[in-house]
Amino acid sequence: MGRWEDYKPVMAMIGLQFTYAAVALSSRSVLLQGMSPRVFVVYRQAIATLVLAPIAYFSQRKKPGTALGMRSFSLIFTASLIGVTLNQNIYFEGLYLTSSSIASAMGNLLPAITFLLAALIGLEKVDIRSLSTLAKIVGTVICVSGAFCIAFMKGPKLLNTEFTPQQQDQNSIIFHYFNSSMTVGSPNNWMLGCFLLLGSCVCWSFWLILQVPMSASYPNHLCLSAWMCFFATLQSAVVTYFLEPNPNSWRLHSSFELICALYSGVIGSAFSFFVQAWCISLRGPLFSAMFNPLCTVIVTILACLFLHEELYTGSLAGAIAVVAGLYIVLWGKAKDFKKMQTTTYSSNNDDDSKKVVKIVIPESFDEEIVCRIDLQQPLLQSEHD
Repeated sequence: MGRWEDYKPVMAMIGLQFTYAAVALSSRSVLLQGMSPRVFVVYRQAIATLVLAPIAYFSQRKKPGTALGMRSFSLIFTASLIGVTLNQNIYFEGLYLTSSSIASAMGNLLPAITFLLAALIGLEKVDIRSLSTLAKIVGTVICVSGAFCIAFMKGPKLLNTEFTPQQQDQNSIIFHYFNSSMTVGSPNNWMLGCFLLLGSCVCWSFWLILQVPMSASYPNHLCLSAWMCFFATLQSAVVTYFLEPNPNSWRLHSSFELICALYSGVIGSAFSFFVQAWCISLRGPLFSAMFNPLCTVIVTILACLFLHEELYTGSLAGAIAVVAGLYIVLWGKAKDFKKMQTTTYSSNNDDDSKKVVKIVIPESFDEEIVCRIDLQQPLLQSEHD
């Protein structure tokens, strides 16, 4: 029974990677069919809000006492703006201009970019003499180099013929503003999409950094997620209102678009939150991040089979470099975590192993006897002594 309990988080994370892969493929599919990326973000966050809000409300009633103050409101609003609204809008633009496999591969940059930003801000301790710090620096360099390899060195084509969306110029707002220097199917689209995906990782890294003060200010994580989805819905709706002047852009043209929006909101946002939080609570964030490359493999295989996406040698080499750099960064983080645990355990032992016990014996002695007792030794002697 214990062995089955140990396998549960592994099975959950594997299933979650298939879920993420399905979200990436279905999102890419509806975008290719003509759905606006910005409208898709609004529907996704609105559906996630409708799912999380009732659950958060009833859980808040059972544990009252967490109020949304001005500081919490500001942090949640900023995190929603950067980590959800801006992040998902440029992510889906990048997904639309490149491919599902490239978008999934670029997502593996997240730990390296987070380490870089945290080091620049001062939240991450950088010690050049430490092997773990060197591993994180080398892994970050490899990840970024792989990302640039994906963007600039496509190389010979391995699989499938070129597949270009017919309505790309109408649906991509970035393409619309730069269409004077770009043509449909040009390499500039690919490069721009890669940089948008890189910008999405930067936004997501800022969101992860904001989690520290935000969780301290508002410790109810379920309500926190519901508030972020709600604010992201409002923010995305305002952005889409100004960028999509045509009211027909909000219309769902097929049941497939509705199903994809529901799946992305319910499973991709609400359900995945519970599974991710449960796995992290049992095994930690490093365990969760180790499974991210599996999603890249799944998306690459299924995208080539069902969406007929192109696969290039340069992009494949860059994706492999990103995954290799990811594991090097995770190895460095694991060394830091192990060292921190060892230091904490040693300090606890030093504090608890020796205690000063004050013994006062009346009538027999007139002075107080102070004895230092080593708690690592047995308090009671055996009968054979």
